[in-house]
Amino acid sequence: MGEAEDLLLKDFLAEVSEVERDNEVARILSCFKLNPFEHLNLPFDSAPDDVKKQYRKISLLVHPDKCKHPQAKEAFAALAKAQQLLLDQQEREYLLIQINSARDELRAKRKKQLKKDTASKLKSLVDEGKYEQQYERSEEFQQQLKMKVREILTEQEWRRRKMQMRISEEEGRLKKDEEEAKEMWKRKREHEEQWEGTREERVSSWRDFMKAGKKGKKGEIRPPKLKTEDPNRSYVQRPVKRG
Repeated sequence: MGEAEDLLLKDFLAEVSEVERDNEVARILSCFKLNPFEHLNLPFDSAPDDVKKQYRKISLLVHPDKCKHPQAKEAFAALAKAQQLLLDQQEREYLLIQINSARDELRAKRKKQLKKDTASKLKSLVDEGKYEQQYERSEEFQQQLKMKVREILTEQEWRRRKMQMRISEEEGRLKKDEEEAKEMWKRKREHEEQWEGTREERVSSWRDFMKAGKKGKKGEIRPPKLKTEDPNRSYVQRPVKRG
């Protein structure tokens, strides 16, 4: 192979590699956002070590320093988040619970179908479950499981967001009540401080009023008291002559 052919081959491989990188970016960005297994293109029973190996393999393809795709950075970030979720024990257990729930629903549906199909039911009973195990490894079942997992994860996420919204609304209401209570106590303190601030003025005014009242009584001409009948005596008071 000549030098020209070597250069041509190198350029061709570079082009193929770039196409592969672009395709991987597009694949990652088209994945269902709530399922990290899809981002890493892994089966649902993958172990943590499988997650690490797959991440290293795909991250080399979509790394922004090596991939020219305009959304390479976004794809790389989604890939890193997927690995983080699958290596987190709590997040991983949550995902596995939803996956098992999806698998159980499909199995129940499959069982109903087998009841109608006598031949399949007999075959399933004869091979002691191997028939169903083989079916669950099929591309058809795996695709159904993938879609069912999407459905369940979507429902769970919607419930979580509604709950979060209600929690936020309740927190907002409590915060508003707390602010109103603080404002009420603030006004009460201001009123008490204002009342206390005018105490001396009020005491002084009362003293002046009392002094003025006593002076008025010394020069006052009081009218004579009228005599009235005493109910304890047997006589009648004589009228007082006037003029």
